[in-house]
Amino acid sequence: MKPFIKPIEILLVEDNLGDVDLTREALENGKFRNTLHVVRDGEAAMAFLRRKGKYVGVPCPGLVLLDLNLPKKDGREVLAEMKSDKDLKRIPVVVLTTSKADEDILSSYDLHANCFITKPIELNQFVKVVQAIEDFWLTIVKLPPNGAEK
Repeated sequence: MKPFIKPIEILLVEDNLGDVDLTREALENGKFRNTLHVVRDGEAAMAFLRRKGKYVGVPCPGLVLLDLNLPKKDGREVLAEMKSDKDLKRIPVVVLTTSKADEDILSSYDLHANCFITKPIELNQFVKVVQAIEDFWLTIVKLPPNGAEK
């Protein structure tokens, strides 16, 4: 008998609508019934995470999927702000980006990303990667209680 795995809130920070749709589809067809929240730029990501403006009352995400190349505030800035904020630093961040550059990989880990994944170009592979992320973070990893909350 499989143990019950509680769904989590996932924040996707992604400006490419095609990647948003693919991620949503992958999660909908996955094993778990997580809730996906989407913001399309770094400023909105920080407002969501801090529950400010139109995001007052939103749930704290248990996992953030973060693109690096974003409008208004890039993913590196979001990651740096999150990991320097005592209320946000425990939220796991998966950098999910098109970049393969060593400098992006190194800077993401220097900023305390929990992992770095280059988005596959092929659609089926992209879906498999997103489902693998979900599976790993929900069945293998022990997440902090209630996302970032103490």
